[in-house]
Amino acid sequence: MLGPHLTLDMYDCDRDAVVSKELIFKVLDELPGYIGMHKITEPQIIPYAGNGSLNSFDKGGISAFVLIAESHITIHTFKAQRHVFIDIFSCKDFDVDKAVGYLTLIFKPKRIEKNLFMRGKHFSKDLGKTTMVIRKQRAVKAQSDIKGKAMTNSALDI
Repeated sequence: MLGPHLTLDMYDCDRDAVVSKELIFKVLDELPGYIGMHKITEPQIIPYAGNGSLNSFDKGGISAFVLIAESHITIHTFKAQRHVFIDIFSCKDFDVDKAVGYLTLIFKPKRIEKNLFMRGKHFSKDLGKTTMVIRKQRAVKAQSDIKGKAMTNSALDI
């Protein structure tokens, strides 16, 4: 098992929080350490003005991320709707309730949809096991390659 992936869909959030580049930077700067993770980049904040169409739901917002040694944290906001969508993906366990509490305090949503699922069900963190699986796959491929060459050679004999 690789690790947990938390998604938060936060609706009707604080209007100022949804559009604040400074606040979102601060969240992405503080949150990794707060939940025991390690930043490997500075937070990246990308404001988006929207697509300009009167018929589109997308009136702009902010997309932001920070890469962490354990994976990543992303935030996407929608200014007009005051919605915030957050992903925290990690290769190690973290305190989900602590993360949700912190983010709820910051964005003040009226409603939250929280999803937590485990990723990498077939990913082994055991290097010994991983090495055995790789060796087995290579042996199977080598046998297949040998059979393929034998078939090609016998076709040439015709």
